Amino acid sequence: MAKDVVPEEARRRRRPTRQGTVLSERLIVETALRMVREHGSAGLSARRLGAALGADPSTLYRYFDGMDGLTLAIGEELIGRALAGWAPTGRWRDDLRSLGLRIHGAYLAHPQAALLTASRVTGRPREIATDEAILGSLRGAGFPDADAVRIYHAYIDQALAFAALDAGSLALTDKARESDEERWESTYARLPADAYPNIAATAGLLAARMPHSAYPVALEMLLDTAERQLADAAGGSGGTAGAGGGGTGRRR
Repeated sequence: MAKDVVPEEARRRRRPTRQGTVLSERLIVETALRMVREHGSAGLSARRLGAALGADPSTLYRYFDGMDGLTLAIGEELIGRALAGWAPTGRWRDDLRSLGLRIHGAYLAHPQAALLTASRVTGRPREIATDEAILGSLRGAGFPDADAVRIYHAYIDQALAFAALDAGSLALTDKARESDEERWESTYARLPADAYPNIAATAGLLAARMPHSAYPVALEMLLDTAERQLADAAGGSGGTAGAGGGGTGRRR
């Protein structure tokens, strides 16, 4: 049976660890992020984390409901970093663009952690604040609730799916990633035009674009569709500017 997580004020160590630090949930998460960045998710365990912190591994279970609870806390930290410093302007499209790019960037700053957490739902405060902000921006713009939820679902899944996809590339070795990128010139650009006329015609454009993330383009396409839908609902008047909402959010 899993141990109950002890409230922060009750679980705080009265004495420093062997390394002279006082444990906190934030310190543990930051240390776990560093370990995942350096060793991948396979390198994260209670034993190794305890050693890095200079604490008994069992101490970690006073802060988290097992290693899965720590994984969720890592995901919460990434979404929190995206949310930090962001505030809605009331221009729903600008707000969703900036927030989406922030979410994508926060996950790519820690690609190994992104692969570990992008598909998870933490139910924690900063994730909930993110969801509240996205839905608030859409509802404030005038989208009916059913449409707001549908667009929110597509929006957040798109951001996290691209984060996981792009993080997968960043998590490769430099040699493997460079090899993949060079294939657009070493293989695709050399295909015969008689057999592959469409690839041959666009080979230069493919080589220039494909090593980069498609997320910014995909995000604009999603926002374009949402904006047209809002204009159509308003009788084609094009009146799409609405009040934004607070917070920010996450998937399914």
